Amino acid sequence: MSRRPPTWVLAYLVLAVVWGCSFAFVQVGLRSLTPVQVAFGRLFLGALALLLLSAVLRQRLPRRRRTWGHLLVVGAVLNAVPFTLFAVGQQHVSSILAGIINAATPLTTLAVILAAYPEEQPTRRRVLGLLMGFLGVAVVLGVWEGFAAGQWTGVLACLGAVTCYGIGLPYSRRHLTGSGEGPVALATGQVSMGCLLMVPVLLVSGVAPHAPVTATVVWAMVALGAVGSGFAFVLNFHVIKQAGPSTASTVTYLTPLVAAVVGIAVLGEGISWHEPVGGLIVLAGVAVAQSRRAVASVTPIPAAPAPAAPAGPGQAARPEAPGPAPRR
Repeated sequence: MSRRPPTWVLAYLVLAVVWGCSFAFVQVGLRSLTPVQVAFGRLFLGALALLLLSAVLRQRLPRRRRTWGHLLVVGAVLNAVPFTLFAVGQQHVSSILAGIINAATPLTTLAVILAAYPEEQPTRRRVLGLLMGFLGVAVVLGVWEGFAAGQWTGVLACLGAVTCYGIGLPYSRRHLTGSGEGPVALATGQVSMGCLLMVPVLLVSGVAPHAPVTATVVWAMVALGAVGSGFAFVLNFHVIKQAGPSTASTVTYLTPLVAAVVGIAVLGEGISWHEPVGGLIVLAGVAVAQSRRAVASVTPIPAAPAPAAPAGPGQAARPEAPGPAPRR
């Protein structure tokens, strides 16, 4: 009699598909909406979904001002700013390239940890992993071919978003995992604060779409916000609980593949040979930097043992010991 796969496997695969499709959803949203409107829309819908989930599960929101202060920072660095930057970037680069660049999130997280926390030691494996990863980014971008001005704008915006994740994930790990709040409450507070931060930006930049909003755009935004930035957290928490944060973090390896398949099959985007090759080098660097020997040789950032609440798609996993739990 054949064994049934663990219950977390299906959730893991669905999560990879949902977060891998997020870049295509952004691309579709940009057909009618500005980057700021796309970022606000996904946060607004994500906040609604998480507030509904909190009500169903009877999870109260955090009550301490200190926790809300940290959620404000995390909502900005892990949601409002990078979501806007990815939308800006995808005006100039394909969803495939944005998805591959996002795979470097664990490397930027590790780089920030090594730079900001003296207790973390730059082991040989970590340094090698970082060097491999950033070499892979250079190959992904095809730096030898050069870019037009608009393409450079898109690439730098996506890299800026990934850098925000690298800064925000360790911050979340240090300041929120020991707050005593549940992961659903933290996720709800974080996404809600990110949404509130986007309100004045939206009012200043304009609320009117630049083109008619079609049904396709509406459904893409619902999927991007309510599913990708909302209910996907439930799946992520289930995987972390059943399989552990290390296994959950490997969703990073699948999201670029999903982004590439969807970009080619659904959006008709093209792909150059160096993009998947560079992506493989990036993932190899992540694997080396996150190897058990490398992780075991360092001291974790002081924090409570519970993993930090993820921020949504586009926020990939990071090292289990030195950083927070997988995001995106």
